[in-house]
Amino acid sequence: MTSVRILVVQLADMDPPAQLAEWLTDAGAELHLVHPYREPLTADPTDYAAVVCLGGPMGANDVIEHPWLVGVRALLSACVASGTPLLAICLGAQLLAVATGGQVTVGPEGPEVGCGLIAKRDLGWSDPLFADLPLMPDVVQFHSDAVVRLPAAADLLAASTRYPNQAFRIGRVGYGIQFHIETTPEIVLDWARANPDVAALARPGDLTPERLAELHADVEETWRPFVDRFVSLARGELAPVGPARPQLPMI
Repeated sequence: MTSVRILVVQLADMDPPAQLAEWLTDAGAELHLVHPYREPLTADPTDYAAVVCLGGPMGANDVIEHPWLVGVRALLSACVASGTPLLAICLGAQLLAVATGGQVTVGPEGPEVGCGLIAKRDLGWSDPLFADLPLMPDVVQFHSDAVVRLPAAADLLAASTRYPNQAFRIGRVGYGIQFHIETTPEIVLDWARANPDVAALARPGDLTPERLAELHADVEETWRPFVDRFVSLARGELAPVGPARPQLPMI
């Protein structure tokens, strides 16, 4: 199995790559982890086979308080422009949306917290990463902001009732997912302790250690193969989605 170099952009100490790092490594990836909130982000996405961008507690628009977010946005935009496979998670997905013309605001329906289900949209069934997912896969939710308008060039791949823009693709290989697949039960419990007002909005029982352990077992069963496919895409073994067909004018 040929190893591929993947850049992992961690945006906060409280959201490490965790089990996602294990899945990527097991699939044959060599990880290069950077922390743009600690040191300047100088990486060129074309030096890597793929890029992963994680989440964080700040907002995608909080560039005054966190000016380094501007560099993260530029990196994600460069991934799309260069055709570098990209997986952007939660805040990463929100930054990707803003960087490519979408809109992110505080979620008008309140935070999504705890165990969640998303539903694949029609385009998801023909996407190389999403096609083999079940119709309604389990995910971990923990966010207050939301992508309220997708970029014009985005394709919606999965949705939920409260916030429709749960997973999208920009270009042929740029993926954003609003939810989490990288966490462990311990990480989610740490978030709940750090954000008691948000955690209080979860359904009763969702944030117990037992329920989180069950949820993460389901997430691993579904999303580890998804990550395997992402590494195959980075390696060039999995073909990206085909180019869009030109639209003929109506007569």
